[in-house]
Amino acid sequence: MVLLLEALGVMVLDGASTGGRHEYATLPSESRNVARWFHGTIQAGIYGPVMLRPIQVRDPLHVFVEVAGAERPVVDCPAFQRLRHIHQLALCYLVYPSATHRRFEHSLGVMELASRIFDVVTDQKRLTDEVRSIVPDDLHELHYWRRVLRVAALCHDTGHLPFSHAAEEELLPAGTSHESLSEAVIRSPQMLQVWKEMKLDADDIVALAIGPADETPLGPWEAILSEIITGNVFGADRIDYLLRDSLHTGVAYGRFDHHRLIESLRILPPAPTGGTDEESSVEPTLGVTAGGLQSAEALVLARYFMFSQVYLHRVRRIYDIHLKDFLQAWLPDGRFSVDLDGHLAMTDNEVNAAMSAAAHDSAALGHAHAARIAERKHFKTLYKPTASDVERNAAGAKQLYEAAVEKFGAEEVRYDRYGKDGGSNVFPVVERDDRVVASSGASDVLDKVPTAISHYVFVSPESYTEAHAWMTTDLQDITAPRAEDEDLEEGQ
Repeated sequence: MVLLLEALGVMVLDGASTGGRHEYATLPSESRNVARWFHGTIQAGIYGPVMLRPIQVRDPLHVFVEVAGAERPVVDCPAFQRLRHIHQLALCYLVYPSATHRRFEHSLGVMELASRIFDVVTDQKRLTDEVRSIVPDDLHELHYWRRVLRVAALCHDTGHLPFSHAAEEELLPAGTSHESLSEAVIRSPQMLQVWKEMKLDADDIVALAIGPADETPLGPWEAILSEIITGNVFGADRIDYLLRDSLHTGVAYGRFDHHRLIESLRILPPAPTGGTDEESSVEPTLGVTAGGLQSAEALVLARYFMFSQVYLHRVRRIYDIHLKDFLQAWLPDGRFSVDLDGHLAMTDNEVNAAMSAAAHDSAALGHAHAARIAERKHFKTLYKPTASDVERNAAGAKQLYEAAVEKFGAEEVRYDRYGKDGGSNVFPVVERDDRVVASSGASDVLDKVPTAISHYVFVSPESYTEAHAWMTTDLQDITAPRAEDEDLEEGQ
């Protein structure tokens, strides 16, 4: 490429004299546009016919997110533009008014963070001999995978339903998930043409965006790249949604030093666990240096606090239940379409319009549920077990719900039980003496972070006064352990 520029009369300064970058000296006027064109091509990593200038998108979290010219057809495609109309936090804006951000900007943020992580963990100076062999040493191959990673990060949420995660399992046919819909988007004819022009393999994009299929596990390199996007501890998806949700809700608990965290990330061999020398796995994974351990702890704590304060907030949870009840009444057969055209045509806008219409029409399907959302007449919290209540009887809330249904009727009562542990918080940590240890042994904090749990019994506002008086009188008897529940463990 440099030789071709020089043949066109463009003088290129050696990268050694410009901090590792090729710079163009003063050019004859007829050559300047040629240089800019080639510079944009190199910057965008284009090896096909698409020649668009890179753009910078302003972002309140990352300041600027750069989209390469070759990536613009991905951002501009209908499936990605649809994410402008999918709220990140469903109806959470009815509790936190500024939480109106969308999947669109989140996906751009995931691409930005995934790129930063990739550049850090593939830096040759930061690779140990134990893991060096899994990282491609060919620069063209490494650049190929960086481009795959970026578009996979962009596409990882394209399968989300309206209002994102709200009751997904109950609103899709069995065996279908937002991940399978994302895969369908990536493999759609329009996107296959984009991948062809970018000279990318759709199978590689699916592997990184969705993760391993049960029957075909990923290789060590692809597994690391998938972990960079969707990993349970250090995934760019998790880092961005915590920081972005914290920013837009105004809840400071979700903030942590992600700059320090990313700079400390490494590809590491698995650490010994359980205080012994045996290894639980042979596959490398993402871990941190000892200097980044506190920022990793802060991430895990931020996630716990965001779940307990925002994602599992009692009013947010009951609005999700009312939304699910409306959708099950309004949608054909109570399920979203898994046809790709039908999926792409359905956004929060269509659902909001239908809810608004139903709320004002007593004969409409789902009227009662829509009216509760539109008029803010949501069910109220009748009971939330304390830690001592759960210790006494983990099934007590479910027993109270069943008794309340029998007393007041199924239409007047709702039950919510949701636990989110997010997987293991164990990851490798490389100490300053180069030993790799498990985070469970290096940290005094991580093992003490509890599981965030939503456990509520809700009742209609019309029945609340009577139900509260009834519960107060009989709570101990209703929630007493039953013989058949003696072996029930919390979380089941």
